Amino acid sequence: MKTTLLLAAMSAHFAAFQSKIAIARAYEKRDEPSVKSVADTLDKIATAFDEYKKTNDARIEAVKTGKGTAELDAKLAKMDDHMTALAEVKSKLELMETKLARPGVFGSSGESTSKEAADYKGAFINWVRAPQDAERHQKLSAAHRALETRAADARTSTNASGGFALPEEIERAIARIGVDISPIRSLATVRTVGTPDYKELIDANGAAFEWIGETDTRAQTNTPDLVEIAPTFGMASAKPQATEESLDDLFFNVEDWLITSATEAIFQGEGVAFLTGNGTKKPTGILAGPTPVVTADAARAFGTLQYIAGGQAAVMPTTLDPFIDMVYGLRSRYRSNAVWLTSKLILAALRKYKDSNGAYLWQPAVVAGQPSTFMGYGIVESEDMPVVGAGTFPLAFGDFREGYLICDRVGMRMTRDEITTPGYVKFYIRKRVGGRLRNTQAIKLLKIAAT
Repeated sequence: MKTTLLLAAMSAHFAAFQSKIAIARAYEKRDEPSVKSVADTLDKIATAFDEYKKTNDARIEAVKTGKGTAELDAKLAKMDDHMTALAEVKSKLELMETKLARPGVFGSSGESTSKEAADYKGAFINWVRAPQDAERHQKLSAAHRALETRAADARTSTNASGGFALPEEIERAIARIGVDISPIRSLATVRTVGTPDYKELIDANGAAFEWIGETDTRAQTNTPDLVEIAPTFGMASAKPQATEESLDDLFFNVEDWLITSATEAIFQGEGVAFLTGNGTKKPTGILAGPTPVVTADAARAFGTLQYIAGGQAAVMPTTLDPFIDMVYGLRSRYRSNAVWLTSKLILAALRKYKDSNGAYLWQPAVVAGQPSTFMGYGIVESEDMPVVGAGTFPLAFGDFREGYLICDRVGMRMTRDEITTPGYVKFYIRKRVGGRLRNTQAIKLLKIAAT
């Protein structure tokens, strides 16, 4: 039964991105076979990029000779959509394969779960369907007490009016899928904390030293500068609802529905906050700190990001110099884990850049599970990154695990509401999360500006 429900859920997700494959077919006006695997998608991406390079080279020659490029521009735009669609299909196929192989997410038996936790989960699902059933409520309370007794770190709650904690297995599933939806969460340092007063100390400059002779006087060297990092917290919440009839339907998978609905709402909101959140009842985003400056690491105040000007007032750079400055403006200790962070609109522009030998700097992924690269470094897409415009920062490069801190408060909670809207049952799911820039020397920004 679980396998049937899982396949049904997966088929719904698969149908949502089948249209992406249609886009990939349409631009060439020919009937290609459907993408059936990650390997198949990789082959199609490689073939599409070869055609893209030929078309872009033809456009460059047309510009040099003064010929019109409207037709080639239109064809390149369709090819961009084609490759973007294939990349999305690849990502979703990889995600589906991961979910199918991942223990515990949809209740498979591959992950060890205590009897108390399993009893609590079963009672919780029953309570979701019929919270007024006294017998089910009694079983839930008993299972919860047993779980608290067994595990000192059990998620706590007292009664239905205050909201029951999500069963651990469901909560872990939400957290895991959230990594797939929120790109910053997959890149940053993530810590689980028990209080919003959590702070970290960062050694900003390190200890000073001196060279001395055997009998020379030892001067006092400066002590390291310790900077306190205090994430700002907020409560992320989602309130999906279902009809009372659907909850009575044995074929309605409450667990999977909760996971999908809560994940999409909460983690999409988190993704925006991790980039642009202003710190008021939410995390402070990467782009929401002090105004970035052009000053290099050695002379810049800790806590402020450095930007590299693109050289153009309102368009992407026309040379590679800004990208080279971003890469080598980053200290070598951070470059080993560095990636590019940008939106798919900027990614389309990055595909056109070449080095002095005429080689394209963007390269498609040739291995499953690996991202495309630009100048040899992986690219992570986030549609919440700014678009190109005067003074914007549409591209970031760095070691985001070193550069940004996410703090999750322990536990997620859910309250069931069947009073507010007759005929519907609402599930109020919430979690507390914080975030803040951690090490501003580990991230560089591209600014759309002449200087």
